[in-house]
This record gives sequence, C-alpha cells and structure tokens, in this order.
Amino acid sequence: MTQPEPDRPSRTSVWVAAARAFGAREPDPAVRNPDWLAERLLGPEELGLLGDHPLAAALAQPNEASSYEEDCKNLEIAGLARMLIIRTRFIDERLEAAIADGATQVVILGAGFDTRAYRFAELLKGARVFEVDRPGTQNLKILRVREAIGAPPANLTFTPFDFRHEALGEALARAGFKTGEKTFFIWEGVTMYLPAAAVHETLRWIGSVAAPDSVVIFDYAIESAIKFFAKFESSVDIGTLPEAVKIAIERFRRMIAAEPWIFGVPDDCEKEFLAEFALHLRSTMSMTGSEAVAKYLTRADGTVFGGIPANEQQGYSILEAAR
Repeated sequence: MTQPEPDRPSRTSVWVAAARAFGAREPDPAVRNPDWLAERLLGPEELGLLGDHPLAAALAQPNEASSYEEDCKNLEIAGLARMLIIRTRFIDERLEAAIADGATQVVILGAGFDTRAYRFAELLKGARVFEVDRPGTQNLKILRVREAIGAPPANLTFTPFDFRHEALGEALARAGFKTGEKTFFIWEGVTMYLPAAAVHETLRWIGSVAAPDSVVIFDYAIESAIKFFAKFESSVDIGTLPEAVKIAIERFRRMIAAEPWIFGVPDDCEKEFLAEFALHLRSTMSMTGSEAVAKYLTRADGTVFGGIPANEQQGYSILEAAR
C-alpha cells in the first residue's frame, strides 16, 4: 500500500476542493456549496493533478448555465460534488454555533484547501485558527492562498504535521494551542485514509486534553463499507461492465491509488466508539440519506442536485461529538 510523500501535495485534497468549487457554481442558494473561495485556489497546475477527471474539464470552462446543467448529469462530477455540499454546510453550521457558544480556538485537522479561516474571517476574528496538515499539501495551499486571496489572517497559524508519524499534542503546543480553551475541531475527509491507531490516538488526545465542551466534527466510513471496497478492488472484474462505467472506475482507482480508504468506524456503534475516548455523540448524518438530501440537496423547485435520490443504506456519514 503506497502513501503520498510528506513533501508532495495530496491529490485528493485538490479533488475535493474541485468538488466544492463545482458545487459553488450552483445557482440555487438553497443547495449551493458556500465555499465561494475554493475555485480561486485551483489554477491550471492544481487542476492538472486531477488528470482526465471530468471535474477538471468542467472547472476549466466558464460558468455558464447550459454547461453547468450538462456537467451536473455526469455522476462522476455530481456524486462527489453533492457529498461536499453536505460536508461543507454541515460543518459550517456547527462552526457558527460553536463560536456563538464560546469556542475561542478552531483546529482544522488535515486542512487541505479548507477556506474557513478566510470565508469566516469576521466571525473568527476573536479566535485562534490552526490549520494542521502534511507539509507538501500545506505548502501548496499557502502558495495558492497568497497568489489568489492575499496574506492569511493574523489569527491563523499553519501547523505542519503527519498523523502517521507525529504526536498531535506536541505539534499544536509548538503552534501555541491552549488546552484550557474551548475548541472546535474540524477533521474533514481524513479518518478513512488513516490507520486505526492514528484515528484512535487523535480522538483520545481530544477526549483527554481538550477543554470541556470542546467539539469535534468528522466524516467517516463504516467498517463494512471499508471491507466491501477492499473486496471489490481485489475481486471484481470490470471487463464486462459498460465502457463508461469502466472508465469511471479506473479513473477513481487511479485517483485514490496512493490514498486508499482503510479505516472505518464499527457499524452502528458510533456512540460506543466515541465513548472509548471520553467523547459523547451529539448527532450523525448519513451522506446519502433522506435527511441530508432534504436539508442540503433539494432545490427550491423540488429537484435534487445531481438527480440522485436518497439511499438509506449507510456507508459514509458525518458526526458531531463533544468532550
């Protein structure tokens, strides 16, 4: 199993930023991805990391209604973009609530091309923000921010860190993190890529060191989904599938080759899983379920983004937990 080198940018971080950028082109504000800055961070070199993925081609053309609607019919584009609409809006809502509830620190774990320090600059002006990520991805992010947005906010600290080889507490301590202050942790698009030990160590640190009433948000796969994908990868012969499906599957395999999904939370055991780390579950939402579709993906005219109906079979979800 290969992994991206620490000094090289994560390909999937660009992939999800592109999905946020595409969702931000949605004309209906009831569904639109609120990350209006994502597209600014994706220049030709960044989009080039996506190879022949149709998201790159979609973002390379002007944002016109006819081409946007046509691109929305492509499941490779719409399927990922809708997940990022749910994730972004779910986290944004809870970030605003956490600041209103007195959080004075925001820690973005595996930040990638996250733009919340910039989009919420006014809301966060009284808080410290820490963006934690591998050096390769973080260095590219810093470069693109300075080129496309400008100088980062004074309250933002970039914190280089590798979940596989370092202690989170030590990295944050060096950056000026204060354990006595209520903190909002964002761990978006990361847990599924890490060994179980790294996930457990991070949650254990949050549960034992973070100030009372601190909150952590993270998305996750369930164990049975991880096992299914592993079996699919090793046993499914795609040669008999329709050509368009074969192309999509091969493209997906190339995209995640260096960053496969390997960790899942035990099925239907979120509450018990979190309790091991002195955290309690506040809420969870399936990324494909009717709640997410109704709240985040249904346009004012009643149509659903991407035309994909709700599916109650859970495999990938997002949750909010508190210390």
